[in-house]
Amino acid sequence: MWTEDERQVGRYTPPVSPSQSPTVPKSHRLTVSKSQRSKSQSLSAHHHDVTLELWGTGKPMREFLWSEDMADACVFLMENRNFEDVKTACKEEVVNTHINIGTGKEIAIKQLSEVIQKEIGFKGSIDFDSTKPDGTMRKLTDPSKLHHLGWKHKIELEDGIKLMYEHYLKG
Repeated sequence: MWTEDERQVGRYTPPVSPSQSPTVPKSHRLTVSKSQRSKSQSLSAHHHDVTLELWGTGKPMREFLWSEDMADACVFLMENRNFEDVKTACKEEVVNTHINIGTGKEIAIKQLSEVIQKEIGFKGSIDFDSTKPDGTMRKLTDPSKLHHLGWKHKIELEDGIKLMYEHYLKG
């Protein structure tokens, strides 16, 4: 067990998984509730006249990390990282010991909506309501320390979207 002075801070990208509990319209994640599931199933290739409205301009950049990758990174750090490795030559002060957990890859919300639209076969239109807030314009971690240690995420964004959509179609 680490002492008070030996704790490391792991900063992470909020993970994405089918079991998330969405808080729509506040959600900044890829989530679909059970009540939304029937809506998403009805947004099939047969519906050309449906328009989805998304808040903001679509310009904010976001990073997404599959929840199992998050768990894997945490276990990797616990098994492979020792606090002694990050102490400075001057043992009195410990600085810059955090390790970011993420993909280091970002995507604009507008581009993300297009990826999802393609994955689910939605033929309707997506409109952005610029009178609604964008939120923080950029949320991106720098996982270079973690990558240098030998860990990298396994699930790419497109694969995660496909996995989530398949999960919800199964009900």
